[in-house]
Amino acid sequence: MATRTDAPTRREQILKEAARLFAERGFHGVGVDEIGAAVGISGPGLYRHFAGKDAMLAELLVGISDSLLTGAKRRLAEAGEATGSAAVLDSLIEGHIDFALDDRPLITLHDRELDRLRDADRKMVRQLQRQYVELWVGVLREVYPAVGEPAARSAVHSVFGLLNSTPHLGRPGSLPGRTVTASLLHRMARGAFAAVAGEERGE
Repeated sequence: MATRTDAPTRREQILKEAARLFAERGFHGVGVDEIGAAVGISGPGLYRHFAGKDAMLAELLVGISDSLLTGAKRRLAEAGEATGSAAVLDSLIEGHIDFALDDRPLITLHDRELDRLRDADRKMVRQLQRQYVELWVGVLREVYPAVGEPAARSAVHSVFGLLNSTPHLGRPGSLPGRTVTASLLHRMARGAFAAVAGEERGE
């Protein structure tokens, strides 16, 4: 995923190209041979790494949900008691923005193809997502104690919708630089949370 700094493995290369192709043309619009060609191996050679396209889709969607949750837990642990809750919230927002900017095909894939997963895999995705949301809710309520739990949960889902809108912002080359876009998204996320807190206080 986007947080890796070492060279990707062949398996990761396959997943990256599969995500891109699935997002561009749909799950059923892409053949195994095309995925193989994108990473320089034969279509049948993919079966040394994955049982088939369904297995790739499951690993992509379960994998990104797990990666987001693991990253959020790590940011929370690294913050420690010395870091204020507002800084932790900023760190969570930064982590999700990294995903939203660097893994845009996975957002499209999740929106379009989640229902194609086997029941067990889809339930796993939902379970990981719920844990991710609740982690954010806890931090948000530490920053804004006046915000009730239902409002905090709705706010978190809304901010995810905002941040996950990146596939619809235009072609990669048509956006401002990554730093500018990340800063804008961060300000918008914090502004949305502050607005919810102000409403709860009657402001």
